Amino acid sequence: MPTAREALLDTAVSALAARPWGEVRMREVAGAAGVSRQTLYNEFGGKDGLGRALIGRAADDYLAGIDEALGTHAVTGQGPVELALWTVRAARGNGLVKALLTGFWGDGLPRPGPPRPPVTDGSAGDRAGRPVSPWALPTPAGMLTPARDRAVAALRGGHPPEDVTRLETVCEIALRIGLSYAVAPPVAAPSPVGSDAVRLVREALARHPAC
Repeated sequence: MPTAREALLDTAVSALAARPWGEVRMREVAGAAGVSRQTLYNEFGGKDGLGRALIGRAADDYLAGIDEALGTHAVTGQGPVELALWTVRAARGNGLVKALLTGFWGDGLPRPGPPRPPVTDGSAGDRAGRPVSPWALPTPAGMLTPARDRAVAALRGGHPPEDVTRLETVCEIALRIGLSYAVAPPVAAPSPVGSDAVRLVREALARHPAC
């Protein structure tokens, strides 16, 4: 059984898929998750906290998906192709992932502010008097760099040390090609998701045979 936190996050994801974040109501999320509104506030502190948790979960799911996508491809030579394909699918299937990877946050997505200080006297600090740090949305570089490094870690087994730099280059190319097709899909006749990205990555691999 999912925990209350997981149930609330799952419900919030479904609500966000149906309508803009500004129209998502906390009492509706709590009710659909089968918990009290107080439980929601205990878990997340409010709507901004729920938004931050959704963004963090989207980032974690995308990065974890790299391990799954590349798990069987360390020796097949198709790792970068699968990396591009996963990036296309993840970005097209989840608006938060797409925003994390591109930096373009639509009006319908969460844009949480800094955590609310847990004080009651109106001061701008925590209970110890320390200022509350502002919360910033993750940047595309902050997503692409760990994604590349994660892919390299999954694929580097069996490669001599001197090949790692080339492997980093190929994974970076695969990520950026996949992202470009997620952002601007072809205008031609419909094709399987990511097929154009796969073709382009294979052409790039021919020039940078690191995997």
